[in-house]
Amino acid sequence: MSMPAALAEVVSDFKDVEGQDKLALLLEFADELPPLPADLEEAAMEPVPECQSPLFLHVDADDRDHVRLFFSAPAEAPTTRGFAAILATGLDGLPADDILAVPDDFYTELGLAKLISPLRLRGMSAMLARIKKRLK
Repeated sequence: MSMPAALAEVVSDFKDVEGQDKLALLLEFADELPPLPADLEEAAMEPVPECQSPLFLHVDADDRDHVRLFFSAPAEAPTTRGFAAILATGLDGLPADDILAVPDDFYTELGLAKLISPLRLRGMSAMLARIKKRLK
């Protein structure tokens, strides 16, 4: 299992900061979650009920060499939006095999366990698991 360069860079950014600065960085990612394209409606997306806040995702794997990932989460759910933005930043546009090779527990390397509840962290794990399920 390996981590794609873009995702490894995100992990490195989190390793470079401590404590509350990690939360600030997560909130920066939340603000950068790309909007849904006009042709994709939330109603047609897959819900991720494991997340504490409403989150929907869509995996476009028509081109397995260039998988597109789309997420929708409300602005009032910054932690969930941040996790989705991390996955979008680190994995969108990559080949399916690269995404499937991401360690299931990569998020532990972000160093957020002392700052965010285990239930919220499981939400990120669930997002990645659902993405991988769509690619198998």
